[in-house]
Amino acid sequence: MKIVRRVGPSPRERGSATGQTCPDIFELSDGNFAVIGTEATAALDGELPPDAARAPYERIVIVSRETLVRAKADIPDA
Repeated sequence: MKIVRRVGPSPRERGSATGQTCPDIFELSDGNFAVIGTEATAALDGELPPDAARAPYERIVIVSRETLVRAKADIPDA
């Protein structure tokens, strides 16, 4: 599995002072996506709706609204 491309503008293009440590979204070679965000499993696990669950190896990650909204144009429809 490899990172194929960034989805959306880079942190620097979104105004990050360092351009390095900000939320980010990547498309992977297998068609899945990887995200860099703030780990929030402990805070949000109990807030999941009844029809949602996570496996022990999964984590809940927060990605800023700006990151996702600005990536929208680069996310494929199918």
